[in-house]
Amino acid sequence: MGAPLRLGLAGALALMAGVLGAAEARAGEVVITVTDLRSTKGVVRACMTSRADIFPRCIKDPASHRVVVPAAARLEIRFTGVTPGDYAIALLHDENGNGKADRAMGMMPREGYGFSRDAPVKMAPPKFGDAVFRQGEGTSRMTIRMRYFL
Repeated sequence: MGAPLRLGLAGALALMAGVLGAAEARAGEVVITVTDLRSTKGVVRACMTSRADIFPRCIKDPASHRVVVPAAARLEIRFTGVTPGDYAIALLHDENGNGKADRAMGMMPREGYGFSRDAPVKMAPPKFGDAVFRQGEGTSRMTIRMRYFL
């Protein structure tokens, strides 16, 4: 066995900076182009999670990536610092800005929604497996089309 490693404060800080730099280098970015918004009223709420058990209500995931942006004719959403893994994205066009997905007759969404991989909506929101995509170390780009029932 060799002698124990003695770094001193400067050496320890340099080692930690190298470890943190390597972790940051692995983090990527997800860039979403949002299409087919029916208006520029309100905001678009975007949430990205790696947890299948709570998708699409990823606000329940404290580690999720979330952003709220003003609705616009041309809209791009960015999630930065995304570690490699499997994720799914849910979008809500919150036209009245009340922070929730309004529904008609308790079931049908009144406001727009969209999901990664254009996951199908049948009688309920899509499953994580239908919306999941793999994020690597670089930049992932995708288009999510907003849909409206009413």
